[in-house]
Amino acid sequence: MKKIRSIADISALNGQVDHILTLFSGGLDSTYLLELLKESNIKVTALAVDMGDGIDSKLLSYIAAHYGVDLIIEDGRQSFVEHSIVSAIQAQAMYLGDYPVSSSLSRPVIIKHAVEIAEKLNCGAICHTANQSQNSLRRLNGAIERSSFDGFYGSPYEYSAISREEKITSLSMSGLFEFSGRNVSGDSNLWCREFESGVLDNPEGFDLCESLFHWSVWNPALQLADSSVSITFQKGMPTRVNGTVMPLIKMVEYLNKHIGSYQIGRYIGFDHLENDEKVLEIREAPAASALMSAYRHLEVAVLETEVLRMKTLHSQTWTNEAVEGRWGSHLHQATQAFISQIAQSVSGTVTFSLSQGQLFMSNIVADKARYLTDRDAWEIQVANERSQRTITTENTLQLISTSA
Repeated sequence: MKKIRSIADISALNGQVDHILTLFSGGLDSTYLLELLKESNIKVTALAVDMGDGIDSKLLSYIAAHYGVDLIIEDGRQSFVEHSIVSAIQAQAMYLGDYPVSSSLSRPVIIKHAVEIAEKLNCGAICHTANQSQNSLRRLNGAIERSSFDGFYGSPYEYSAISREEKITSLSMSGLFEFSGRNVSGDSNLWCREFESGVLDNPEGFDLCESLFHWSVWNPALQLADSSVSITFQKGMPTRVNGTVMPLIKMVEYLNKHIGSYQIGRYIGFDHLENDEKVLEIREAPAASALMSAYRHLEVAVLETEVLRMKTLHSQTWTNEAVEGRWGSHLHQATQAFISQIAQSVSGTVTFSLSQGQLFMSNIVADKARYLTDRDAWEIQVANERSQRTITTENTLQLISTSA
């Protein structure tokens, strides 16, 4: 097994590989990895994959130039939408029903780009920076293991634990002072922004800074004129907002901006590690809140109740496989096939009224709906149909239908 698990393993790559690809976000951990590699005799390429929450190319270029490494920025947004977001909406991918899963959705896309570039550049290793308190460790490693890559891979932080303070001090001594004010770790993409560690380490006493939030900030200037929004699905695919056709990337950006301006889409909860330890995470995902809620209302409106019960089981399985990093497993593919098939029946429009922190359905128009629109008329019609009687040959009343 060609596994990178410690700083010693990084040193041992000298003489074994000529070129390393590192996953690079410009954050503390990925920058410190470049610090670890600066004394090696190995060519380094830093890869940043834009997943939709913006790439600070100026900062990335500055750090890459500081260490004399090559920088590649890839646009992974469309791959993320096609591979992950549509499936997550249809699967109602909520971790234990608490919050939308996020980094679980992005890891396979990031690794797909990384493997393609590593093979193109003949890199002998792919390094990332997940540690033992981050589920991304097994998700990233798992995605690489299922790929075509046959070089070294992994994170030096798996077995080499270094405090945030030590990393910040080391980078400051190297001339990079940008990290001294960072007090949390974060991961963000088009679908969700999430934060952990640092001041969020201890659930029994943590600081929740308003400055962490970017989308879900009360902002009347961005709020919609009538404080309502409608979302349309066609065969399980989100297609329109307020009647306007939008590609999904633009739709998610629009909803994050405008629904988020009502402080909608904030979540706080625990995530479990490999041995079931729990860590606290903060998230904001306004678009995910609206899109998954709209889809759920529509599927309940059009699908048989027994199908919905089975769908709930498949959704839980799909989400668990994604969370555990088992994308592409037989079980994941089977649940995806079921979810995709019934999604073909989910079409219609849901309208929400918006108020501070709340998203409330105010109208639904579903194609081939099972809901009643005139309950009194339905009662009269059904009563008439089910109570019809006729005279038998024995001149006695025969109940034609007695179904309840």
